[in-house]
Amino acid sequence: MSRPPTNPAVSPRGPIRVELDWDALEVAVERNANDTESFLELTTGKVVTVSAGEVEAAVRRQQIMTNLRDYLRVEPASSREQYRWMEKFVGSVSDETLRERLIMSIDGKGAFRRFKDVLLGYPAERERWFTYRADLLHWHIHNWLLANDIESTVPAPWGDVSPPPELPVVPGKPVVHGAEAPGEALRRQARELIDGIPAIDLPSALAFLEFLKQRGADAMGRHRAGDDDASTADTSDPRRAAS
Repeated sequence: MSRPPTNPAVSPRGPIRVELDWDALEVAVERNANDTESFLELTTGKVVTVSAGEVEAAVRRQQIMTNLRDYLRVEPASSREQYRWMEKFVGSVSDETLRERLIMSIDGKGAFRRFKDVLLGYPAERERWFTYRADLLHWHIHNWLLANDIESTVPAPWGDVSPPPELPVVPGKPVVHGAEAPGEALRRQARELIDGIPAIDLPSALAFLEFLKQRGADAMGRHRAGDDDASTADTSDPRRAAS
């Protein structure tokens, strides 16, 4: 589908003033999925989301394409940008054990989910993460609206925003870019140990590894179920409902 321009041409009528649906806009900026796009309807301030596979997706696409001047694609915070947010947060964690677990959690595919799962056991740090992330999302929204000359006729529920302060970097094991990731280092050590095990003992070693793998999968399932329950209970807060 042809997309409405990210930055519409400057209109002679000046800034676009509209009653923004702030909560929906926050969710759209936070969401970063390849099969989902969100558009701001410039005449109403509502956010229209198009997800591949939905029954109404074709109708919504046609509605947007027929009225291109009335829609602006919402630019979400990129996955890379949100990953950097996690890295900065990890660097500010003073609990050495938690920091080490978080460093390993953001190694490889599925980093966002593992990061959240680790924080489930640390309520205070989890809340600090939500607050930090919300500040960054709100600053992203502020800059996006400014770049597109859009003004809301109703104030944002989170109030005025300013550049989020830099988190303090706690001395300890840093999050190093370009170096061997902690998870890969451990996998390498595990392979080296396996290479040194006599063939007769390998069945026992493999059985133990299968046990650890299944235990991890079971724990992940329990955490996800608990996270889903928390999200349902917190639907009044878009930070949690969309996380």
